[in-house]
Amino acid sequence: MSKVRWNVGDFVFKHLTMLFAFGVLSLVFLMGYEMYAGSALTITKFGWNFLATSTWDPVQDEYGALPLIFGTLLSSFLALLLALPLSIGVAIFLSELAPRWLERPFSFLVELLAAIPSIVYGLWGIFVLVPWLRQSIQPWLASHFSSLPFFKGPAYGFGMLAAALILAVMVLPIIASISRDVLQAIPNLQREAALGLGATRWESTKIILSTAKSGILGATLLGLGRAVGETMAVTMVIGNRSEISASLFSPGYSMASVIANEFAEATSKMYTSALIEVAFVLFVLTIVLNALARLIVWSVTRRFKTT
Repeated sequence: MSKVRWNVGDFVFKHLTMLFAFGVLSLVFLMGYEMYAGSALTITKFGWNFLATSTWDPVQDEYGALPLIFGTLLSSFLALLLALPLSIGVAIFLSELAPRWLERPFSFLVELLAAIPSIVYGLWGIFVLVPWLRQSIQPWLASHFSSLPFFKGPAYGFGMLAAALILAVMVLPIIASISRDVLQAIPNLQREAALGLGATRWESTKIILSTAKSGILGATLLGLGRAVGETMAVTMVIGNRSEISASLFSPGYSMASVIANEFAEATSKMYTSALIEVAFVLFVLTIVLNALARLIVWSVTRRFKTT
């Protein structure tokens, strides 16, 4: 038997890259620990009530993050409700229907939307989206669906509906591009088998979608993670008022926007601790969503690449 030669370069390269990987992981844990330690005052004083109460009063040093969590989750889920059908439609077109000469530039334009800075989306929201909502959409919704609690109140333009729409535009390219990659990872043998058995193009596409549903779910969770953590664009259009309201016209608050708006004004230790605890909750939520989404997408693409 020949001995395997020990190579110094391979040894150094392997352990150096391993050190880098563990360094990134350690940085994540260090960030979480620092935020937990920084929020020790509010954790000690309020406990779990911090997540279940609605009072946000810096003057009295009373803090409850329920309206912030409500605003974050509501705006994110509304954005997904609007963006998901469009994203899946774009992904199907790019992976199944578009000719090659159109698929490449169109895919580039979709991915380019994801690279636009959020501050640009925020400015577009202020100068284009909000006036359009205030003058056209919200008055129309109020006149036709006034019996529903979701469309009551004055038409400010700023509010939960504006935040949901701008988030929908921002998460659409993420979900569409990842869903397209998942669909393209499915072997062509499945498409050919379906067509060979007499299936129409639409029936073949339905079979492909049923196979890729786990990957599309992962892409959706990644989009949700982006929506939950979005800061500047949402801050500029959501209205920034700490309340829970059923009306989509009413201003709201998100966890990211309250941090961006109020951290510079935090004059007391309890105030700072409350904002850091909000950041810690947002950090944990984002990590969980992104880890789950990456795991689902990885498992789907790996299964088809090994077949």
